[in-house]
Amino acid sequence: MKQILQNLGSGETILADVPAPGARSGHLLVATAHTMVSLGTEKMLLEFGRASLLDKARQQPERVKQVLAKIRTDGLLPTLEAVRSKLDQPIAMGYCQSGVVLAVGSGVDEFRPGDRVATNGPHAEVVCVPKHLCARVPDGVPLDAAAFAPLASIALQGVRLAAPTLGESVVVVGLGLVGLLAVQLLRAQGARVLGLDLDPRKAALARRFGAEAIVPGVDGDPVPAAIAFAGGGGVDAVLICASTPSSEPVRTAARMCRQRGRIVLVGVTGLELNRADFYEKELTFQVSCSYGPGRYDPAYEISGRDYPLGFVRWTEQRNFAAVLELMASGRLDCRALISVRFPLEQALDGYQAMLAGGQLGIVLDYPTTNGTPAPTTRIVEIAASARPVKGVGRAPVLAVIGAGNYAGQVLLPALAATGARLRTLVSAGGASASHFGRKFGFEKAATDPTEVFADPEIDAVVIATRHDSHAALAEAALAAGKHVFVEKPLCLNEDELMRIETLLEKSTAHPLVMVGFNRRFAPLVVEMRRLLAGAAGPSALIATINAGALPDKHWAKDAEVGGGRLLGEGIHFVDLLRHLAGAPVQAMRVVKATANGQPVEDVATIMLEFANGALGTIHYLANGDRSFPKERIEVFAGGRVLQLDNFRKLQGFGWPGFKSRSQWGQDKGHAAGAAAFVAALREGGPAPISWVEIAEAHRTLFTLAAPAAAS
Repeated sequence: MKQILQNLGSGETILADVPAPGARSGHLLVATAHTMVSLGTEKMLLEFGRASLLDKARQQPERVKQVLAKIRTDGLLPTLEAVRSKLDQPIAMGYCQSGVVLAVGSGVDEFRPGDRVATNGPHAEVVCVPKHLCARVPDGVPLDAAAFAPLASIALQGVRLAAPTLGESVVVVGLGLVGLLAVQLLRAQGARVLGLDLDPRKAALARRFGAEAIVPGVDGDPVPAAIAFAGGGGVDAVLICASTPSSEPVRTAARMCRQRGRIVLVGVTGLELNRADFYEKELTFQVSCSYGPGRYDPAYEISGRDYPLGFVRWTEQRNFAAVLELMASGRLDCRALISVRFPLEQALDGYQAMLAGGQLGIVLDYPTTNGTPAPTTRIVEIAASARPVKGVGRAPVLAVIGAGNYAGQVLLPALAATGARLRTLVSAGGASASHFGRKFGFEKAATDPTEVFADPEIDAVVIATRHDSHAALAEAALAAGKHVFVEKPLCLNEDELMRIETLLEKSTAHPLVMVGFNRRFAPLVVEMRRLLAGAAGPSALIATINAGALPDKHWAKDAEVGGGRLLGEGIHFVDLLRHLAGAPVQAMRVVKATANGQPVEDVATIMLEFANGALGTIHYLANGDRSFPKERIEVFAGGRVLQLDNFRKLQGFGWPGFKSRSQWGQDKGHAAGAAAFVAALREGGPAPISWVEIAEAHRTLFTLAAPAAAS
């Protein structure tokens, strides 16, 4: 299918061939009829992409601070590579879409195939959208008008926060698409509306919708005009729908408001406020967030948990439905805002029209055959296969499921360097699979993992999805007779581990299973193992992990999705210390910090006892500063000490013949780990990490997690 993608590094906008998504749990699969170009957001993204690296840095000073901190801890070259990789990843453009439901995932009862819907889906022929970001289009509302629903919901949420009552005077600053939609919504609510914009054509359109309108600089000073419009006492509320780095719209709004007036920022402006303007009038100022309550809440948007109607009357989905009902009643006219239309094949001409200026609503029309969407496929060819000769030493054929940030920045470059034949790359949405597939030399991009399991040419499946899907995908790959490499963790509980173990025991093909415990393959860890081989007596190993805080709603902290941070990331260090100790774990304990009587899952100390008498301590801490090294490993053994800082510098204290070894950049062993797996496939085994060690690391973490589950 076709989808519009934007490269934030080069600024290139492309109409790409990508595999179509499939229906997922809690989601709708929608065939697109129309999408609408957002002049504010999409123009900003295009201009950002075309800016120089220096200008990009100027626009995002907080990101610059993060980059500088990463240089101090990880080194210059790895940081620059991470920045380039991040900017190189394409983003899906658009968020105003309408179409017809093709299929619904499990847990979706509100919609059925054939329903006409409006969604916040991107510019693509088929979209997969969470059910709470969809609303049914009423009969009589054309689908091209319905595509305005997300943008109209942004305007509606601003109106709701301004809370106008019948007869109040409200000023709308900025009469772009959102501003003109806000004008109509305010008029439908019985407010008197004054619009302000520098463009006389937009002011004229506001008058058509029942507002009064002035053009500052042409019709005079807007402040006395607004005060006069309100009868001399100042307006009741101001909605700022403009997009400008200047703070002048906020200052102007404050001067035209009455005592205790309300100002709501819907657009983007500078926020250098004059305290006196707000203090003397006791003004209120609020920033409106997109479509309304539920936006950016993964529990609402992704997991589908609705807010109770009695407590949250207007969620983003209910706002979608409200504006569609206003369209049906004739009180919201979106078709009048359409300036120009383009067929999807000419979508890039639409973006040129946007950059040229002078347009309002730019609508893209999608191809259909007698009202039926054009056919799409969930797999696309990228390049013809080289078809290497079969036999001993042939290049193993790999498929990869998962094409997120980690895969694109770390895992895929490592696999591409091994000489393996890269067959199929799978991602849920398809865009990242198509992009990274071309970048790293895959033959196909897909959105359906079953394509991988059914392909007889594929020898091994690499899994780099979110943690809750690892076990099921690994089981499916093993059942299909494939070797498996799974990014840590392999699974989230004992039942999943036992199912995988049973598959391995019953298999006559003796498949290799490897987990991405990359740190044991890091060059400086290999050096540590070499040095420790000559140390006498038991060792004491300490890993201090400055993990950094994550938002409470981050998926990695979700026990069901990520398994929690100790299992999701802490398992790395259980494996690493077990590897350095050279013996199994025979006893373990975890102590967690508490806050308000509740355990803090990512501020914890893990204590391990190994069968050879060695001791291990892992301090996993999310409450430190990012300028401190993220990972420090210390080993005390035989009157000597080794200290590894952030996988860049290894120092020996009292170690005969060894003082230190440094590297220009951080190397956590990703490339060496991938190379070891591919070498094992090529040579017929054994696996680089034994199944015994893999299972032991997981069971250790399952045991450590048990007290938290019971508390």
